[in-house]
Amino acid sequence: MALIMKYIDSIHHYMDKYSDPRTRDWPLMSSPLPTLALCLGYVYLVKVVGPRLMENRKPFQLKNTLIVYNFVQVVFSAWLFYEIGISGWLTGHYNFRCQPVDYSNHPKTLRMVHACWWYYFSKFTEFFDTFFFVMRKKTSQVSTLHVIHHGCMPMSVWFGVKFTPGGHSTFFGLLNTFVHIVMYTYYLFSALGPQFQKYLWWKKYLTSLQMVQFVAIMVHAFQLLFIDCNYPKAFVWWIGMHAVMFFFLFNEFYQNTYKANKARAQAARDRREAAAAAAALALANGNGTTSNGSVTSNGTANGTANGIANGHHGKNGSAVHSNGTTNGSLLNGGSSNKAADYYVRGDLPAEIEITQRRTQNQ
Repeated sequence: MALIMKYIDSIHHYMDKYSDPRTRDWPLMSSPLPTLALCLGYVYLVKVVGPRLMENRKPFQLKNTLIVYNFVQVVFSAWLFYEIGISGWLTGHYNFRCQPVDYSNHPKTLRMVHACWWYYFSKFTEFFDTFFFVMRKKTSQVSTLHVIHHGCMPMSVWFGVKFTPGGHSTFFGLLNTFVHIVMYTYYLFSALGPQFQKYLWWKKYLTSLQMVQFVAIMVHAFQLLFIDCNYPKAFVWWIGMHAVMFFFLFNEFYQNTYKANKARAQAARDRREAAAAAAALALANGNGTTSNGSVTSNGTANGTANGIANGHHGKNGSAVHSNGTTNGSLLNGGSSNKAADYYVRGDLPAEIEITQRRTQNQ
């Protein structure tokens, strides 16, 4: 126990020495333990406690709650994007190749520091994504990727706010808030109901956008390994490796979800086409033959009626349609098969029904 306490004291000493004094006394910033506890509690709640509580309950609908929540998240993400951008990245004052942390108390610098803390806070509001999945019993949505992503982010961002609130690492926040504007807009339209489904064709591109984001963050972070920049190399690796991890997790999700779904959809189409071809072949082989062997295929309704009414039969009992050859026989390139049309359009001609009844009565 004494060894553990000594280790904890050394951590606190390191943090007091190297942490940013501007954020030291801000909420949840004095120690990493509260944030770590919240992250672990989140994982336990959504993977253990929540499913147990919902096991024998009906899923909540939460339609209005989801609409309000997603709308608030869109506005919050847009505000964060604006604050991070206007404090540096979108003003031309930040260098995309190398941007050291400014530890001064300049108003614009402090604005970026505050934006960094609010970005950290937003990682906790995103916990509600999973809480709502659990309450609605959408267990397939509470995937390993989802839980790892949401469970890691508050702890990851905490270190940035504690030691480097500003500078090079805030590029991550700029991109991430933009992606969240798009993502929560999608969720908002989805929550509004089926009438908005036609506007959600771009769902799969959300995952692609996430992966593009992580590639950009990797390139932006790892370039400092080859550039002399007054920025901590430890945070270069911290941010870059997070981007690598999430890129591969999201890529695996994309492959399992969209590629597999595409393969299943293609297999279903192949089965339907094979079934339709088999049905068409069966109709072609026995098309138009009545119960007593009378041939009715490809003749016109007039030829069919005349052939039966006049009683002209071949020696095998097949009706010979005197008008059928002129009006629609195979020899003259006659009309399309009416019986086959029934299976396509559901519109069986009355003449064929009459023919079938008369033939059956003979």
